[in-house]
Amino acid sequence: MESFIQYAVYLIILVALAIPLGAYIGKVMNGEKVFLSRICGPCEKLIYKIMRIDSREEMTAKRYIISAVIFNAVGFLVLFLMLLLQGILPLNPEHIPGNSCHLAFNTAVSFMTNTNWQAYSGESALSYLSQMMGLTVQNFVSAATGIAVLFAVIRGFTRVKQNGIGNFWVDLTRSVVYILLPIAIVGGILISSQGVVQNLKPYDEVQLLEPVALDENGEIIDGAIVNKETGEVTVDGAPVQAADIVTEQVVPLGPAASQISIKQLGTNGGGFFGLNSTHPFENPTIFSNLIQMLFLLLIPVSLCFTFGRSVKDKRQGIAIFAAMFIMLTAALAVCAVNEQKGTPQLAQNGAVAVDSTDGTAGGNMEGKETRFGIATSATWATWTTAASNGSVNSMHDSYTPIGGLVPMLLMMLGEVVFGGVGCGLYGMLAFAILAVFIAGLMVGRTPEYLGKKIEPFEMKMAVLCCLVTPIVILVGSCIAALLPSTADSLNNAGAHGLSEVLYAYSSGGGNNGSAFAGFNANTPFLNVSIGLVMLGARFIPLVTMLLIAGSMAKKKKVAVTAGTLSTSNGMFVFLLIFVVLLVGALSFFPALSLGPIAEYFQMIG
Repeated sequence: MESFIQYAVYLIILVALAIPLGAYIGKVMNGEKVFLSRICGPCEKLIYKIMRIDSREEMTAKRYIISAVIFNAVGFLVLFLMLLLQGILPLNPEHIPGNSCHLAFNTAVSFMTNTNWQAYSGESALSYLSQMMGLTVQNFVSAATGIAVLFAVIRGFTRVKQNGIGNFWVDLTRSVVYILLPIAIVGGILISSQGVVQNLKPYDEVQLLEPVALDENGEIIDGAIVNKETGEVTVDGAPVQAADIVTEQVVPLGPAASQISIKQLGTNGGGFFGLNSTHPFENPTIFSNLIQMLFLLLIPVSLCFTFGRSVKDKRQGIAIFAAMFIMLTAALAVCAVNEQKGTPQLAQNGAVAVDSTDGTAGGNMEGKETRFGIATSATWATWTTAASNGSVNSMHDSYTPIGGLVPMLLMMLGEVVFGGVGCGLYGMLAFAILAVFIAGLMVGRTPEYLGKKIEPFEMKMAVLCCLVTPIVILVGSCIAALLPSTADSLNNAGAHGLSEVLYAYSSGGGNNGSAFAGFNANTPFLNVSIGLVMLGARFIPLVTMLLIAGSMAKKKKVAVTAGTLSTSNGMFVFLLIFVVLLVGALSFFPALSLGPIAEYFQMIG
């Protein structure tokens, strides 16, 4: 019961914050005055002046696409060079060398596409300059790109017989200045007050309370007793030869809080530290965990209500929200129940009590922080993959087969269960177009959505948008699974090993960035192939939806009649859910059957 209350509280707080934020975002992107206009307005105008931007200029869909693609391409190039050359650049107190070409390519693509897949450990592979001026900047602008494209798509539905769908540079600027930056500043202050580090100091060395013995492979020797005076290491009274004794530990520092705030808010997810949000310097308390967890879904949920306001029909936004929310709560329930139940192997035929009791977490606590427990860990795992965020506060590799299937499936659906900032909603709008088309075929009517006819061109683009994620994930996973070298990157064999590969490409294809932690992806092939998957999954849907927006903006409104399909009632909500599951879930059923589903039956058999 306590866990149920905890889940409910998280969801209630999220929705309560999202509704007013949704109204605020709508006003900002429509150029209306808000309470921050006196502060942010001069900054916005200064940016336009420096960049020589005419804020009144309208762009066609083609110009909007070119502007978005060029802007992101330049961002990729700058970050790629920064990562390659960080060894000779300033703000590198630990003298970390530049990344390899394939790792720099993967990382630059990852952050430019709002994926933040990481094939490295942040504190050991990146300098402060790369973290602050490279990754953090992309955390802002990649999220802002998603918001900008979403509003261009919305204008496509709301404008009548027009060629323009907005100005990319204006949309980008407003997204950063009015939305992302103010909220990120507040979030950064809140989490730094909880102990999240924010400085430019070199890494520190601290004395361990007790020395640790390591074997020749650098692994901790279990049960080892170290004699501090003689330096002798023994296990069960027998001396251990060639053991290394460690008495100090390097403590990584740096400007973490500022990056962590925007990475969660912008659904970026890349960890400042390799352990991501499990690291005590990145997520030290329950309160910091709550703030970061709310940030995962805050803007994606808010944009549903913004959508309703922008199309001047709040019911449309509520319908989209309802479809996403139902899928989110169902996914959370499945993940939570399976993690709380644990596994038959854990229970050991009743010899181990896996039920939750006073003072005992129960369930599957492997890979989870005791300070967070199962409820908070399962919530984070579900929300981060639903939101296309990718940060973790527990290791998904150690989840039960079905508990691990849930995050994987949420990524496979194409980040439409709220999804990433902006891109989640415009991805769901592609499914909405597909849903009204299917409904139109059933009753023999021309499909319509938001008063605009859906014709062959829009259908082709919507289908391409919906199918690109399954295609790039399955093709990438197939090629990787066929290569013998991929086996060297696996932490497990059999069905779970396949799940590790499938999860990696699902994470790249869903622009998510989380991982089954046991998978070593830092190889030339995996870095390049996953990078290409991230590019395809990000920019093909972006281009297709902008083309739809340009086409819809030129059309006239059609009158609503008694035969018009309602897209704001309960029937449409469940039709939309059905289409998402039909296209997303069934596309992956064969692959899932060989991975987590097969592992589940092995577990119970």
